[in-house]
Amino acid sequence: MESAIVVAVLVVFVVVIISRAVKFVPQGTNWTVERFGRFTRSLEPGLGIIVPFIDSIGYKVNMKERVLDIPPQEVISRDNAMVTIDAVCFFQVVSASKSAYEVNELEHAIRNLTMTNIRTVLGSLELDGMLSQRDEINERLLHIVDQATNPWGVKVTRIEIKDITPPQDLVEAMANQMKAEREKRANVLEAEGLRQAEILKAEGHKQAVVLAAEADKQRQVLDAEARERQAEAEAKATTMVSKAISEGDIQAVNYFVAQKYTEALAKIGDGENSKVLMIPVEASNLAGSLTGITEIVKSSFNGK
Repeated sequence: MESAIVVAVLVVFVVVIISRAVKFVPQGTNWTVERFGRFTRSLEPGLGIIVPFIDSIGYKVNMKERVLDIPPQEVISRDNAMVTIDAVCFFQVVSASKSAYEVNELEHAIRNLTMTNIRTVLGSLELDGMLSQRDEINERLLHIVDQATNPWGVKVTRIEIKDITPPQDLVEAMANQMKAEREKRANVLEAEGLRQAEILKAEGHKQAVVLAAEADKQRQVLDAEARERQAEAEAKATTMVSKAISEGDIQAVNYFVAQKYTEALAKIGDGENSKVLMIPVEASNLAGSLTGITEIVKSSFNGK
């Protein structure tokens, strides 16, 4: 009976020893091991063995990346504009021992450090720079806060400015300024369009004048060629008639008389003030002249 009690006590003791010595660390965490209250090592995820009753678990540190919300705060810019800044910080513990023993209340420390540097960085910028240089602001904040938290065994991965809210009156002033700029650009574009239209119109008029001058030049060339051909024809006719006269052909004389007579009638009829013409004409003489012209033409063609 006593032996059974001893065995039971030994079994209980062994179970207690094993439970105190064997530790199962979950994934994503590290446990610090303390011996008589002093840090000795860290247990990584999986099975860990410690010395029972001598070693103990100090801190269970979360090694996963965490999101820390930075509360909104008011910041005065370099040009004295009051804005409200809202941000978020992403960090990850890379050293369980430093995060456990180098700083107290890690998240609270990172939050206050970030808020302080937000005031410093954004306070050195003007409002336009705050609104247009968010990427540069995020990079500067990340560099500063990451260096400051490095002794705590923390890696700050990102700091993002979520929102920059100016006062309502400043927002209205910016909206009015933007509206004025857009109206200015619209007026400039309209003026440029009118200028371009006038230029195109002038170019079209210039081309029309050039084409008209070219057409008039071509018409003059054609008229000159026509007059030249007419002169050549008249010269040939005069030569033909002169030859006929030299040969004693009376019909040639009648041709010249009829030609001058007909030209004189045409000039009288073309007068602006002439309404009715009373000219004595012997139709037989004009007809005879025309007959003479016909005979000359016939004799010329028969000769050829």
